[in-house]
Amino acid sequence: MSRISPAPPERYTQAADHMARWKQQKGYPPNSWLTMLRKPAVFRAYRDLHTAVMMEGGDIPKSLKFMVAYAVSAAAGDPYCAAHNAENAAHLGDLSMEKVEALPHFHASTLFTPAERAALDLAHAAGSGPPTVTDEHFAKLKAHYTEDAIIEIVAVISLLGWLNRWNITLATRLEEEASDFANKHLAQSGWKPGVHAQESGEN
Repeated sequence: MSRISPAPPERYTQAADHMARWKQQKGYPPNSWLTMLRKPAVFRAYRDLHTAVMMEGGDIPKSLKFMVAYAVSAAAGDPYCAAHNAENAAHLGDLSMEKVEALPHFHASTLFTPAERAALDLAHAAGSGPPTVTDEHFAKLKAHYTEDAIIEIVAVISLLGWLNRWNITLATRLEEEASDFANKHLAQSGWKPGVHAQESGEN
């Protein structure tokens, strides 16, 4: 159970446009939003940044952005964001379920290109505690990506750093939809909901 209760319903009206848009895209608003709405200005700033980083067009496809978001979250020990971004990779990034299920083993899986592995390696190193990013990570990235594209990858990693700390700190309860997805597609590789479990016995 989240350590902080959701914002009172009257504050939802200050983010009605975001709620409607995400309900159409994904079907439900994440529980992380409901605590964030206690500070509507913070929520709206986060949503604007999320849209710019994750949803707007650029050099990096959405599928890779969500894979990077998964990898940095998994390395940071945030099963809440890992579950959401694996689900988003499939539903918003059109990633095959076979590749989603291989995400925990991207280092060894032949489903990932060398370019994808370079991005995911950086995400894993950046999300580790302490971070283990080296110049070699960037040498590998520059073999596949422009510097503008690398900045898009780093923007995803940085956005998730904020979200990882939000959800780990608050123990945000994982929604039924995201929990079902992760249990079906990630649990066989060791994913567990931890403090984000819907019921105390699920972790």
